[in-house]
Amino acid sequence: MKPTDLKPPFDLAIATQKVRMAENAWNTRDPEKVSLAYTENSVWRNRSEHFQGRAAIVEFLTRKWQRELDYRLIKELWAFSDNRIGVRFQYEWHDENGQWNRSYGNELWEFSDEGLMRRREASINDISISENDRRFLWTAPGHRPDDHPGLIPSPE
Repeated sequence: MKPTDLKPPFDLAIATQKVRMAENAWNTRDPEKVSLAYTENSVWRNRSEHFQGRAAIVEFLTRKWQRELDYRLIKELWAFSDNRIGVRFQYEWHDENGQWNRSYGNELWEFSDEGLMRRREASINDISISENDRRFLWTAPGHRPDDHPGLIPSPE
């Protein structure tokens, strides 16, 4: 299935499927593949970075996954309306020195009539964790197994 197979207006089933498709794509760590879910001139805010367009998305994701090693992500639907979806997510990764981190965040998505994301705004915070505190242990790159639990409230 392609992102354009699921077009607005969204219902619960479509919004949930959009979120899981995005999670699966990001877990491939393939910037070109991920970029195809966005319009040619998609507008992004990721932390303090602001940019526009698929080429900028590919460049950003390439840099991201060169720095955030062994990346594994879980996204969950938070809310939705006709052409918008709110998502909460967590991902784990380590740096070049082997320090593991868990990143927590929220995304706001807006979609075109064709089902491509035309706007993405992400707010993200990181905490250092020990390797023993990791929760996302499936083989990567690859999608989260269907029987893997979703996000749990964090005591941090």
